[in-house]
Amino acid sequence: MALRCGPGSFKLWLLQEGMVTKMLRYLVKRFLMTITVLLLVIVFLAVLAHIVPGDPARALLGPRASPEQIARIRTEMDLDEPVHIQVVKFLQRVLRGDLGTDVFTRRSINAMVADVLPHTLILTFTGLGLSVLMGIPLGIYSATHPDSFIDRLTALFSISLIIIPTYVAGLALLLIFAVQLKLVQSIGVGSPGNIVEYLRQLILPAVALAGTWVGYLARLVRTSLLEVLNENYIRSARAGGLSERMISYKYALKNAMVPTFAVLGMGVGRLMGGAVFIEVVFTRPGMGTLIYNAIQLRNFPVVRAGVLVVTFLFVVINFLVDIGYTILDPRIKLNKIEN
Repeated sequence: MALRCGPGSFKLWLLQEGMVTKMLRYLVKRFLMTITVLLLVIVFLAVLAHIVPGDPARALLGPRASPEQIARIRTEMDLDEPVHIQVVKFLQRVLRGDLGTDVFTRRSINAMVADVLPHTLILTFTGLGLSVLMGIPLGIYSATHPDSFIDRLTALFSISLIIIPTYVAGLALLLIFAVQLKLVQSIGVGSPGNIVEYLRQLILPAVALAGTWVGYLARLVRTSLLEVLNENYIRSARAGGLSERMISYKYALKNAMVPTFAVLGMGVGRLMGGAVFIEVVFTRPGMGTLIYNAIQLRNFPVVRAGVLVVTFLFVVINFLVDIGYTILDPRIKLNKIEN
């Protein structure tokens, strides 16, 4: 008999197996791993200024800069300090919630990130929503109609979406719908405060970002649902006279969605990474555009802060999804917790 997955079964599992202590130990372990990843990223970003060819301060100011100007910029970037001192100073600022100051505009990087981060999050979660709304129904239909013409067509469509890079899809959509057909304006985000224009110019970037994950989710849901439909308890339900529709949607789909939920956690991080390219293609303000422009200007403090913010969001989202995944189906993490 299959074990039902969900918060109720999670509580019962904890009570029956006495796993509260082990679960807390597992959560502490995952939290420490998250902190370790962030610390490693901070160290890597500090070392990056030393392993990248050229002097960031000289590249930033140009060949006509005086030695005094270069020395001042190097001091502001902490590049005149050893790597371990840079790491400690940057870590101290981060713990205080201070990401530093832009050496060009003298503006707080916190304020710069606060201005553009909402645009990146909106694009990321809009792309995720489109992926779910399109990919899951396609996968369900393919699994409930295996080997049909629609199933084969969906397979071809899904694989095509998976292999197309995000930035290529973005360029293609931009050229077709914005340049050739002139149906939408997709450069920038529109006039400030104009929600309708903002949403209209969000459509193409979100579709381009969602494309790969539509195909991936469609294939994943199809595979998971077909596997569940072949389980013994599903055969028993069929033998009991339940309709195929009830079996598929009420019993099988719930268990089939568990691995999909875990993949969506990684999907948020990857979609956020894909948003970097999409923002550059569609000239949208966001973390991607901020980091891209900072790299071009060799503005190391902004690059370091931007990469750290994106990494922080990625690991925190994956940490939360991992907890949710454990609650949905505690059997999956049982061996890891016990070890």
